[in-house]
Amino acid sequence: MCLAVPGQIIEVVSEGELDRCGKVSFGGVVRMVNLAFVPDAGLGDWVVVHIGYALDKIDEAEALESLEYFRQIQELEEQISPSVKGGFDGYIQ
Repeated sequence: MCLAVPGQIIEVVSEGELDRCGKVSFGGVVRMVNLAFVPDAGLGDWVVVHIGYALDKIDEAEALESLEYFRQIQELEEQISPSVKGGFDGYIQ
């Protein structure tokens, strides 16, 4: 399964056409991301990132909604016993 995660651009580091990159914050975790596919994205914009590439701009409401879903998933995972995290063998009847 592929997963794209929303993040906010906090700095544009390079402005080259194909090597445009910047620092993107994912809830406080900052990573360098290639911004070549979103040439109109700038400081403060939200982008969807997959394997180090920003694929599209999204609005802040959509980004925050996605982050809330990720938080809920994490909360549910924490409620599952440790034996289930390694597999669902105990729950398959």
